Amino acid sequence: MSLSTKFLSKKSPIVILLLSLYGCKLMTPLPQRTTLQTPRTFLERLDSASIGGMKVNAFFTDTNLVALIDTALQRNQDIAMALQRIEIARASLWDREAALLPSVSAEASGGIRRYGDYTQEGVGNYDTNFSDNINPNQRMTNPLPEYFLGARSTWEADIWGKLRTRRRAALLRFQASEKARQLVVTNIVAEIAQLYYELLTLDNQLEIIERNRLLQKEAVETIVIQKQAGRANELAVRQFTAQLFNTQTRAIRIEQQIMEDENRINLLMGRFTQPITRGEPILEQELPTRIGVGVPAQMLRRRPDIQQAELELRAYEADLQTARLAFLPSLNITPYVGFNAFRSAVLFNPASIAFGLVGGLTAPIINRKPLKAGQRRAQAQATEALYNYNKTVLTAYQETAINLRTLDNMQKIALLKEIETTALQQGVSISNDLFLAGYATYLEVITAQRSVLEAELERTTIQQQRFQALVSLYRALGGGWE
Repeated sequence: MSLSTKFLSKKSPIVILLLSLYGCKLMTPLPQRTTLQTPRTFLERLDSASIGGMKVNAFFTDTNLVALIDTALQRNQDIAMALQRIEIARASLWDREAALLPSVSAEASGGIRRYGDYTQEGVGNYDTNFSDNINPNQRMTNPLPEYFLGARSTWEADIWGKLRTRRRAALLRFQASEKARQLVVTNIVAEIAQLYYELLTLDNQLEIIERNRLLQKEAVETIVIQKQAGRANELAVRQFTAQLFNTQTRAIRIEQQIMEDENRINLLMGRFTQPITRGEPILEQELPTRIGVGVPAQMLRRRPDIQQAELELRAYEADLQTARLAFLPSLNITPYVGFNAFRSAVLFNPASIAFGLVGGLTAPIINRKPLKAGQRRAQAQATEALYNYNKTVLTAYQETAINLRTLDNMQKIALLKEIETTALQQGVSISNDLFLAGYATYLEVITAQRSVLEAELERTTIQQQRFQALVSLYRALGGGWE
């Protein structure tokens, strides 16, 4: 036994004890990081149920919209890509699970080597060939062939839980990938619904503009007759004509916007351009009589991006634990069994059966900077994931609160705008009568017509904003992905 072997043999209990103590220190649980505590209610509003729990076909009453959403969920390319990301995460999980088990591989190998005559092996083999204890098949040649047919295995014993921690991180990322798919679905549902309500709004605005265009055309014809009769001048004709052309221009712009929105919906549905079937006009669409938002705790449990951020945070914390465990010794075991011989003729002889088992502990001693760098990187990633989780919770709460307040305010504005529009419509009729009687100027008539047009268009826009705020609230509460 060499001096170094004796030294290691005597000191090995001390080394193992030091490694164990160091391992216990690294195995200390990581401190819990502080996450945000959400308020108990949304804007001091407490509901027992949330619209986020409603399925799509129950939340949206327009069957045409539900049909568009159903088609998109089947054919949307973003959802298809999200499903493939789930498969990638599943494959990573399988890889981590496989690392816990021994790997066994069949091996058939052959080789040849020549040893020097003045080496320990050469002299030993030369002397052995003259021994009376061996038969001719056991005599060694130079060069010496080598044949092996059997199985070899490698296995890292998970004595510190490092491999199980890696598997846990992979499992959490697999679960997070499913939440990412749910988030894509939620966003697709919300985007299609908002575009659909925008289409209904544009349809209604186009109808309003066409109706006003006909009125303005009659006004132009009237002012031309009055000019011929000497009751109006050329300036009045020009003003009425310019207003008519302006209205026609607005109609063309709305038609362009309708075409763009239809293309965007078709893209989300994974198909080429075709007309979008619409239901009732925007002003005839019904809003829910009562909108429940539940409590913030329900939002945390339902909203996919919050669930995804939480799972990713836990995965990065597992990565950090794995980086700490990388400083500990690894126990690797490599057994083998098979036929081993230096003559092919006797390879399958029972006497050629060989097996072995090698085990060893390896631990980093010098140049541990890569491991320290990995630990610092994992620490930073875990901290970043914590901030991302807190930001996601804050964003979700703010979105819910803003859309809830928007719905309340839009309802009040819609009632006032309806009264304003009715008054302006009456004003147009009165201004026309007064103008014909000579008690109003053409500018007053033009102003009245322009005001009622703007009011009617704004009324439809407000109704659109109400529906879009409702859809945004539905998404903010984690609805649409089931």
